[in-house]
Amino acid sequence: MKKKQFIFLLMLLSAVEYCLAHSCAVDSFSVKENFDRKRYAGRWYALAKKDPEGLFLQDNISADYTIEEDGTMTAASKGRVKLFGFWVICADMAAQYTVPDPATPGKMYMTYQGLASYLSSGGDDYWVIDTDYVNYAVTYACRTRKEDGTCDDGYSIIFSRNPRGFSPAIQRIVRQKQEEICMSGQFKPVLQSGTIRACLLWEKCFPGAQGSVCFAHPNILTCLDFEVNL
Repeated sequence: MKKKQFIFLLMLLSAVEYCLAHSCAVDSFSVKENFDRKRYAGRWYALAKKDPEGLFLQDNISADYTIEEDGTMTAASKGRVKLFGFWVICADMAAQYTVPDPATPGKMYMTYQGLASYLSSGGDDYWVIDTDYVNYAVTYACRTRKEDGTCDDGYSIIFSRNPRGFSPAIQRIVRQKQEEICMSGQFKPVLQSGTIRACLLWEKCFPGAQGSVCFAHPNILTCLDFEVNL
């Protein structure tokens, strides 16, 4: 009798594991239907993120999406990143987006470049899981997959048009989407303190200094080889 119960439990556990793997298979995730890049364009602020492995933007993350004359979407992103465990700098990134399958415009491929030598370049999927274009957007990328089709290394960013946050109704929608991409409970809040604005002001003084950086010091602002005490 005990042997039969043991076999039954093993079968039950296997069935549960299969169901979880199947529901969390990356290809089973739905994206925004009839995604409209023109409505998506403009500035978004990151409010929460699930990081991938390796270096990733830390806080004060914002992205400005633009639709070019040929219809392609590009983005200029900013945020702070920590190098060597202690050096916090402002990072500038540029990205271009392509749509591999026109029938699914919400599934894009992003090619990105760091505008300084210490920032990485490469490419990732960029899926818009959901957005209402005026309040929130949930983006997702899986870099590597397991044999069962689930994600081994992926990340997600919750964007808002307003850096101050979401209404309770929008929060409920976002939480539901986090569950649908099997990342519930894995997100960390993103600080939006406005510190990055110091970099923006400095770039206006030196428009040719791409890849400007700000050291995380309350009294010193550094832009490439230029330094000034405030």
